[in-house]
Amino acid sequence: MRRVAVFRKEHFNAAHRLFNPAWDDRKNGEVFGKCAYPNYHGHNYEVIVRVIGVPDPVTGFLIDMKVLSGIIREAVLDKFDHKNLNLDTPYFRNVNPTAENIVMVIYDLLRERIDPALELQVRLYETERNFVEYPVDKE
Repeated sequence: MRRVAVFRKEHFNAAHRLFNPAWDDRKNGEVFGKCAYPNYHGHNYEVIVRVIGVPDPVTGFLIDMKVLSGIIREAVLDKFDHKNLNLDTPYFRNVNPTAENIVMVIYDLLRERIDPALELQVRLYETERNFVEYPVDKE
């Protein structure tokens, strides 16, 4: 059985603040820098969803890309686009919205909607030069 990977790239814009409520402003500033400013800041995020498996012998699709796009829109974009991640979403009320935590939340939201027989990986670009992936490949 020959496996393939398909990718879908989407974008969303969101604001957040990196902050540990157990620390004072000085300590938050030392650890998180400008990302701890109390009035938040935003990013133009790019998310790349990778699905891996064996294509259907009848359709030739691993997953219909229109279906995948709809899943990403409903599970991620509708929840995060043009939102303040700290204030407007339940996912980061008690979780610091670092890129690492955001990518894991996105993975979980998608995982519950994509066939468990298919492997899933999510890459999230916070900037052109900073990105994270989840889960990571096993070595």
